[in-house]
Amino acid sequence: MISNQILQNTVDGLKNIARIDLCVIDTDGKTLATTFQDFSASKDDVVAFTQSPADSQEIRGHQYFKIYDDDGQLSFVLISFGTSDDVYMVGKIAAFQIQNLLVAYKERFDKDNFIKNLLLDNLLLVDIFNRAKKLHIETDEKRVVIIVETDSDSNTSVLEGIRGFSAIHARDFVTAVDEKNVIIVKDLTEDDSPEIIEENCKKLLEVLKSDGRQRIRISYGTTVNEIKDVSRSYKEAKMALDVGKIFFEERDIIAYSSLGIGRLIYQLPIPLCKMFIGEIFSGESPDKFDEETITTINKFFENSLNVSETSRQLYIHRNTLVYRLDKLQKVTGLDLRVFEDAITFKIALMVARYMKYMETNF
Repeated sequence: MISNQILQNTVDGLKNIARIDLCVIDTDGKTLATTFQDFSASKDDVVAFTQSPADSQEIRGHQYFKIYDDDGQLSFVLISFGTSDDVYMVGKIAAFQIQNLLVAYKERFDKDNFIKNLLLDNLLLVDIFNRAKKLHIETDEKRVVIIVETDSDSNTSVLEGIRGFSAIHARDFVTAVDEKNVIIVKDLTEDDSPEIIEENCKKLLEVLKSDGRQRIRISYGTTVNEIKDVSRSYKEAKMALDVGKIFFEERDIIAYSSLGIGRLIYQLPIPLCKMFIGEIFSGESPDKFDEETITTINKFFENSLNVSETSRQLYIHRNTLVYRLDKLQKVTGLDLRVFEDAITFKIALMVARYMKYMETNF
């Protein structure tokens, strides 16, 4: 929970101030951090001290101190030595400092485990509220889960960038779930609207991209008002990240609320999708349409089925566009100028894109 490097930095700093040598060992007598040059504690002395009722004791000219965690369990033994009369007092101070560090890091570790289990739905409802209370985490605050994904092999610099971001505060929780994904559980105020969340995500994207990263994707779920619903916001953010790659590849930031019909298609079983595509395109894949046809279809949809505006933007005569639409109708049986047919065709294209993504990535 507390690293040997932290312990070493602590005893080095205290020695520089007090000129007293310090050594931290575990209950088995293994040295974890020390400022001594040529001293190692006897395992028998350590075992005898840990089994004694005393919290501090002088053994062979060295002062020994016990360090407990917040549950009263013996975690470390501290040894102090020097020519000064303040050896005992400095040892006491050092033991107190390390004990406070131990409690702080244990709470941080416990919070980390709690949040991760909360996100993954590994906790019973009663455990959520009991553990949140014990860890001093508010249960009825507004929160949203944000996922940051990078294409790099290490997210260490991403973590540092996020933790240094101005919109991240002490009550926010930031953790890495794997080498490419970082999760932020963001505490919100009553004034934090969806627009403000989106704006903060844009600013975060700018900060992370300023370090020269190739691609950063950010997704977020809906706002929840109770801690028990944080896992729902996480699942929404995760779905937004996946669905965004399929249907909104050009976007760097995607909100669950903006997925539209994409989130429904994403949950369809592949066999049902194949059956649907077979019925609409008579077994043919939309990928086999030529580039001209695909461009015409996409532009027609972008302009809300407006023939005049579409032909203008494509720099073609209106009759040429009508000819292309008639030709497509003969192949598919769907007239894109009819709203219901256009909806069917649009959904079919999205289903085909979803199938292609799943076949490529899974």
